Amino acid sequence: MILGLRTAIYPAPDLQAAKEWYEQVLKRKPYFDQPFYVGFAVGGFELGLVPDGEPSVAGTQALWGVANVDVTFARLLELGASVLEPVTAVGDGIRVAALKDPFGNRFGIIENPHFKAAEVE
Repeated sequence: MILGLRTAIYPAPDLQAAKEWYEQVLKRKPYFDQPFYVGFAVGGFELGLVPDGEPSVAGTQALWGVANVDVTFARLLELGASVLEPVTAVGDGIRVAALKDPFGNRFGIIENPHFKAAEVE
């Protein structure tokens, strides 16, 4: 049985630079920090960085929840991300966007008023 999203892993050949960038994005330090993996706890889920692999925007599309997609989108641009998909209303009050982090990975965000954090297992 699938229990739901637990971890989204991003390739980061320059692990130190990626760790520093994501510390700014997430406004927290990693809870796990090793040369082979850096893990950030984010709202009951994990954003992981690995030094191997090739960054890409064509792989898995994780969407990270945000309270305000416009504010977060602008902040990520200020931190050096670039636009892949602008903020788009997809219906029923849900808005999404996708950016490319400075390392070449897709970073998706979603503002979903229907998401119930209390139901996360």
